[in-house]
Amino acid sequence: MLKEFKKFALKGNMIDMAVGIIIGGAFNGIVNSLVNDIIMPLLSLFTRNIDFNNHFIALDGNKYETLTAAKEANVATLNYGTFISGVLNFLIMAFVVFLLVRWINKLKKPVAAPPTTKKCKYCYTDINIKATKCPNCTADIEE
Repeated sequence: MLKEFKKFALKGNMIDMAVGIIIGGAFNGIVNSLVNDIIMPLLSLFTRNIDFNNHFIALDGNKYETLTAAKEANVATLNYGTFISGVLNFLIMAFVVFLLVRWINKLKKPVAAPPTTKKCKYCYTDINIKATKCPNCTADIEE
């Protein structure tokens, strides 16, 4: 069993996956910082510091000023503001990740495939690059 586990754990795919998870965790920290420290403060300028976390419904029917006050009173609450905040954070984070991936993909230069055809200099037909005679005009092709 130990040999099987060692074989499984040391497979290339398993190591690649582990590296991906570690890098993903680090990337998550960068994206969270970007969203929380840069984008959300800018967004709060336009929303006038709306705090969705204090939007809730107390299930006992009473009114509470803040969610903390309701929690201190041991009241069950329906925290729809926290949910809205989570959805907004997800959408912003997804958009930021999209922009980062798009930017990274633009940095990659496409690798041109080697040519597989060439033109016959007599009839201008596309022919296989290894051809020594044109199948269209039967001219001898020089290398």
